[in-house]
Amino acid sequence: MKKKYIVGIDEAGRGPLAGPVAVGAVIGLLNSKLLKKIKDSKKLNAKQREIWHKFLKKNFECHCVFIGHKTIDKINIHKATLLGVEKVLKKFKRKLDLVLMDGSLRAPKEYKQKTIIKGDEKISLISAASIIAKVSRDRRMMREHKKTPHYAFDKHKGYGTKLHYKKIKKHGLSSIHRHTFCKKI
Repeated sequence: MKKKYIVGIDEAGRGPLAGPVAVGAVIGLLNSKLLKKIKDSKKLNAKQREIWHKFLKKNFECHCVFIGHKTIDKINIHKATLLGVEKVLKKFKRKLDLVLMDGSLRAPKEYKQKTIIKGDEKISLISAASIIAKVSRDRRMMREHKKTPHYAFDKHKGYGTKLHYKKIKKHGLSSIHRHTFCKKI
């Protein structure tokens, strides 16, 4: 019986005021026993996500791409996320049988695909992809925090929290802020 190569895809960072959007992808079997207890990244704390991330990287082929704030400002977040899907799929060297994606994501037409509303809660491979994207993006924002600690990216990861708005009002926009997301600040 021919092995099926199924990829789960999800993103992290559509809504923040700063930083890239991350698109994660994991290839595996649809109902892999290894992923039986996995959850959507939003239902895990940071420590749990890190444990799963390490497990996924060890046991599955995983990829993540970032689409930066300048591209987001230029083409909009939706198109930037779709660009991320296209780029992350190119990381896989084998022919893919099916691409499963969360929410409003879609792949280029040449892929057999299915978009599932709340897929990150229903499909283990999409949950896995959500963890790859979230942990990768959080790590990127922690590196940004080391460069510009006065924005407190370590606390809010670029999301529009009260603390983040306070820091923007005090320091202005950083070099990684999405200008189209910060027009009313």
